[in-house]
Amino acid sequence: MRPCCIEPLSHSDHLPLRKFVAMLSRHQDPIIAIATAPGRGAVGIVRLSGPDLKPWAEAFFGKTLQPRLAHYLPFNDAKGEAIDQGLALFFPAPHSFTGEDVLELQAHGGPVVLQLLLARCLEAAQTMQATSDKPLLEGLRLARPGEFTERAFLNDKIDLAQAEAIADLIDASTSAAARSASRSLSGDFSKEIQSLRERLVHLRMLVEATLDFPEEEIDFLKKADAQGQLDRLHTQLQHVLARTQQGALLREGIKVVIAGQPNAGKSSLLNALAGAELAIVTPIAGTTRDVVQQTIQIEGVPLHVIDTAGLRHGEGIDTVEQIGIERAWAQIEAADAVLFLHDIGRAHLTDYAKADADIQASLTAQLPDTVQVLHVWNKSDLSKEEDTAHPNDMTAHALRLSAKTGAGLGELRSQLLKAAGWQPGSEGLYLARERHVQALKRVQLHLEMANLHLGAQAQSLDLLAEELRLSQSALNEITGEFSADDLLGVIFSSFCIGK
Repeated sequence: MRPCCIEPLSHSDHLPLRKFVAMLSRHQDPIIAIATAPGRGAVGIVRLSGPDLKPWAEAFFGKTLQPRLAHYLPFNDAKGEAIDQGLALFFPAPHSFTGEDVLELQAHGGPVVLQLLLARCLEAAQTMQATSDKPLLEGLRLARPGEFTERAFLNDKIDLAQAEAIADLIDASTSAAARSASRSLSGDFSKEIQSLRERLVHLRMLVEATLDFPEEEIDFLKKADAQGQLDRLHTQLQHVLARTQQGALLREGIKVVIAGQPNAGKSSLLNALAGAELAIVTPIAGTTRDVVQQTIQIEGVPLHVIDTAGLRHGEGIDTVEQIGIERAWAQIEAADAVLFLHDIGRAHLTDYAKADADIQASLTAQLPDTVQVLHVWNKSDLSKEEDTAHPNDMTAHALRLSAKTGAGLGELRSQLLKAAGWQPGSEGLYLARERHVQALKRVQLHLEMANLHLGAQAQSLDLLAEELRLSQSALNEITGEFSADDLLGVIFSSFCIGK
């Protein structure tokens, strides 16, 4: 298990005893799983991990496997008939991914072959006995999702941020995300958090020491430059938080909803951004009845672009279109950014302008201030420049483009990145998750409170010490120094079975 900090844990930090005992027992079982993706392939891997696998492996193959050396062997069934021939690699503890003994069997990547090999291993675990008539690999069971990586975390081979980076590397949808996930896996992000923690612990030790000498605490803190330490810690936190937000953006992307009246060109714009004919485009109002989504990338940042039904009300709307409009508003309310698309060719029409104003009023009323609304005038290829100028404040800074010709799409992509909060030239980023961002924001809040208490000095040193403790607790959540079993379950359940 991961070592605990020397400080006593609060009540909320403790795992219930029964859950702690169950967790220890569960992680003593040897486990097995197919570690390659489902389907046909050239090579498939069956992986085992657990304590003392060597005697069972020797009995299973009838020979000793040299550590970290590939052995070409037959994989036989219970009758001695070959299921397949392949490679066996044995990694003794603690020099393995999980920190336990690990055995990898590499066979041909057919689903049936791998299932037969998996079943044979489970069978052999119960039938191969030692001299005590006890199975050599008693309790071998199928691994849960992410259990191999979870054991690597629990055996202190990686921290929690690195464990999450493994899943992020597998799921990376862009090359930039893959490279950033690799940096997180190598420990770049964890080193940033560790540096923050070391500074925070040093400041905590200083404040805690003053509490034992109340008559000297003010001079002691001044001489130790407690205020300067806190300021430098806050500055470093701001830097880490900014990079973490960029890393989370690389992983999560943003949800962009295209909204507007019917026939404004929403589906055409989605197709133009995606570079494919994803949505049906016709001059008939109400063609789009449901949401159509496509993930694109701009400078490595994933954008989940959603086309919605045209927003309108009044007569001529059937039941299906009304449902589509309701779903459109549901998507808009959940968006990170909204592209409000206008039709330049109808800008001079009073009814059209009034309908646009009504939509804008609804957007203003329903969306929080943090959601940006980008106004875009489409069909610039059909209108003269003098016809596109409008005094309406709502569209004074709107972008003009043509989804048909592609004119203006480059500027739109730049505006979308700006709306997402992406900083151009962000190199060497590590991938991060939203939970990391939220944890660092809690650290920021606690440090701000700590600064207020430090200003009050003697009257608030107990509160200062508590805010610093809470700051460290929030940092610890990122790398998993103190993690509830429920949190680990949520994180590792999203992994594939053999990882």
